[in-house]
Amino acid sequence: MKKIEAIIRKSKFEEVKKALLEIEVMFFTYWDVTGVGNEKQGHVYRGVAYNTSDLQRRMLSIVVSDSFVERTVEAILKSAFTGEVGDGKIFVSPIEEAYRIRTKETGTPSLN
Repeated sequence: MKKIEAIIRKSKFEEVKKALLEIEVMFFTYWDVTGVGNEKQGHVYRGVAYNTSDLQRRMLSIVVSDSFVERTVEAILKSAFTGEVGDGKIFVSPIEEAYRIRTKETGTPSLN
């Protein structure tokens, strides 16, 4: 099993969610995060300059079986892409074990 953490633009979240559902990733957790990245330019909106060194993003946490890692990462890469600085990052980490509390299932069956 692997944990996939993706930090993406908030504006791309619905596209990423749709892409994940299409490949049958039915459960993931997400939350709004703020970080500091390579995007250094400021933005001006209605004459007011905004500092963009603190970037608003959405972070997804997904645990999948080893056989789903490549297609999950590929779905995120395709759906979150804009080609601009600040598209985000994806991290993949090993997961030792998973448990479903309700049924006491362990391992990959607990992910379904």
